[in-house]
Amino acid sequence: MVEYRSYRAMENILEISKLSMHFPVRGGVFRSRQGTLKAVDDVTLHLKRGETLGLVGESGCGKSTIGRCIVRLLEPTAGTIHLLGKNITHRSQWRMRKLRRKVQMVFQDPAGSLNPRMTVRHLIAEPLEIHNLGTRSSRKRRVAELLDMVGLPSTALEKFPHEFSGGQKQRIGIARALAMDPRLLVLDEPVSALDVSVQSQVLNLLLTLQQELNLSYLFISHDLSVVRHISDRVAVMYMGKIVEMADADVLYDRPAHAYTRALLSAIPTPDPTQRQRTPVLPGDVPSPIDPPPGSAFGRRINHPYLEATMGMDLTPRELEPGHWVAPDPCAVSLTDMQRLGVDIYQ
Repeated sequence: MVEYRSYRAMENILEISKLSMHFPVRGGVFRSRQGTLKAVDDVTLHLKRGETLGLVGESGCGKSTIGRCIVRLLEPTAGTIHLLGKNITHRSQWRMRKLRRKVQMVFQDPAGSLNPRMTVRHLIAEPLEIHNLGTRSSRKRRVAELLDMVGLPSTALEKFPHEFSGGQKQRIGIARALAMDPRLLVLDEPVSALDVSVQSQVLNLLLTLQQELNLSYLFISHDLSVVRHISDRVAVMYMGKIVEMADADVLYDRPAHAYTRALLSAIPTPDPTQRQRTPVLPGDVPSPIDPPPGSAFGRRINHPYLEATMGMDLTPRELEPGHWVAPDPCAVSLTDMQRLGVDIYQ
């Protein structure tokens, strides 16, 4: 089976291979197992040091589940996760302790991720205390340094989360994530709950911090306009699978998958006279519970080539250097299918 690793392992801070995360669906009087929800299914991707990889898709496609698997909030069903060259897929919580310093997560809801009973000083210092790093005085200096780094005044130290706006709370969450001097940040919809004007401020802050601290970002979002602003590469997910991945400029200028084109067409434009490039996708997203074989995208739009995808290997293939797309005849043009080396008439 083809895997799209185009860089040496030593250049990658994160490598995910054939990752799956399945949840049992239970029901009835005895809560017996009635099916399997395939939130993530056979995903392979990598992230270079100092790079930002945007992970986009509709709500429920599995992108946040991947983030939670990376930080080991969830135990993957199958596949492997390598962080800094070490396999952390099924590593015990005790053995994960040191590696947790190198990967941190910023959540979508800044209010929900901060303890309302703790002051900002204690919120940011808590990771240092848990890992027993530094003395009390050095922790105080580190907290003040982090607060200044994210653009908050020193007067915020003794305040509680409810005294701040949404953007300020997210800055506190970012400072807390940076306390351990991580190498990788998993950013799960970090600006979707913020006002548009505040979104740009937080995004610019993230870009500045990345340059200063040489951070790597996995940026999870459903907003493709935001993803283009911050990402070096973009991976598009649909129904728990990667359907296209490429450099940001290539993907936005030359999308090969019909689902990617549909997402791009949904980006609002400031010109009310500009017509929509492609029609809105018909149908609804199929249920991820025990999905039927074949193309999930083709089933959604009732494509005439759907039957041809039964039994096909839809693992992404390289269309051009660095540009990977699932060889799905329901979503990819016949010309590109030939370039991918797939003949649906065989």
